[in-house]
Amino acid sequence: MAIITLTTDFGEKDYFAGATKGAIYSELPDVKIVDISHSVSPFNIPEAAYIIQNAYNSFPKGTIHIIGIDSEINPENKHIAIKLDDHYFICANNGIMSMICSEIAPEKIVEINIHDKIQSSFPVLDVFVQVACHIARGGTLEVIGKPISEIRPIKNIVPYVNDDKTQIVGSVIYIDNYGNVVTNIKRSFFETIQKGRNFEISARHYTFKKIYNKYSDFVNFEIPENKRNDEGRKLVVFNSGNFLEIAVYKSNSATVGSASTLLGLRLMDAVSINFIPNPVVPKGIDVPTNIKAADF
Repeated sequence: MAIITLTTDFGEKDYFAGATKGAIYSELPDVKIVDISHSVSPFNIPEAAYIIQNAYNSFPKGTIHIIGIDSEINPENKHIAIKLDDHYFICANNGIMSMICSEIAPEKIVEINIHDKIQSSFPVLDVFVQVACHIARGGTLEVIGKPISEIRPIKNIVPYVNDDKTQIVGSVIYIDNYGNVVTNIKRSFFETIQKGRNFEISARHYTFKKIYNKYSDFVNFEIPENKRNDEGRKLVVFNSGNFLEIAVYKSNSATVGSASTLLGLRLMDAVSINFIPNPVVPKGIDVPTNIKAADF
């Protein structure tokens, strides 16, 4: 049974998501449709890219992913279908796929060219559905498009690094349902530049000198629960997608607050990391082995 996923900025109020599903079922009654998200902020390319990058590889190989963000066709916004990592992606060529393609090379890319056979002002419903169903029936990409070699890049996908590798400047690309703030700085990128050095992360007027691997690592469980005061405290983690994230422990915008509300961070705001040279120990001086770098 074929699986088709939907990631859009349609929301839940309008008929768009339901009509798209209905069109797919009309073509393929036995298909399985999975909603990844219909709550992407309108026309937000980096947000959609982050969501699809972290969701697609949980699905079986051969899954077909329709991405309906900024999909109206025009001379600067053509439609593409991509085979990558044994998955298929159908979307506008507006930068959405460049985050995934920066890490995994596409096996095949085509620019969809069936528009002359379809009159549409709703391309996700009329064009993307036809392409997805064609692929689900075993059709090839060459039938619905002409091969191309490159896709449109997304702006600010790669953080800036200065020449002497002492600073990374990233940006906020996603704010999740808890108000946690996700940057475009991946763990692998950070570690390549860090090379074991201490660091200071700056976001607005706040600084952090430690990165946790998961939220609960922040908690000292040796302290009795009734004496802890952890909820609402700010921390930095590498999240499940291995992106640097500024968070609030057990955040809730209505009670303890969230990283977005408490720090005043919004999409595309800058987050910088400054690396501190490790101290040079003069020759002839022994450093006790039980002393470790301080956790601030």
